[in-house]
Amino acid sequence: MGFAYIVYNFNHERFVISTSTARASRLCYEEAINYAMDRKTFGKYLYQHQAIRMKLAEMAYRIESLQDMLERVAYQFSMGVPDRNLGEACALLKVVASRTFEFCAREASQIFGGSSIVKEGRGAIVERLYREVRASAIPGGSEEILLDFAVRSSIAKAKKLRRTSKL
Repeated sequence: MGFAYIVYNFNHERFVISTSTARASRLCYEEAINYAMDRKTFGKYLYQHQAIRMKLAEMAYRIESLQDMLERVAYQFSMGVPDRNLGEACALLKVVASRTFEFCAREASQIFGGSSIVKEGRGAIVERLYREVRASAIPGGSEEILLDFAVRSSIAKAKKLRRTSKL
């Protein structure tokens, strides 16, 4: 029974990590979009280049998808869904959060260019966030372990449904 309590407690840890990671992803996006509106290259603002707009669009859709997942899991917590039923959702949420953050940090770094690799100046925030990516991906379980956990949980549910189904 002790192991079950430990596993269920991970749900809350993973949710909190995902929430802070989502905020970091948004900060990457905010910094990148503000920089793209200020910086000029070849006589145009960065945001006027299609490649930069595509980077920003990719960041935005991933962040908004992550936000939807966060709100769904938060709603389940607030409605009292038992922890034993939230393990899979929390595991997948954390994977999506860490991968979104990694993507946003990389794309923001690309938009900032050389400014994103120094610890001061305009790119200092992006530089710090990019260093923090791994620190948010590892606690609460690595991506591979969480994905495996989610799939094993799905398979267990599918087996149970097959046994009880009359089809």
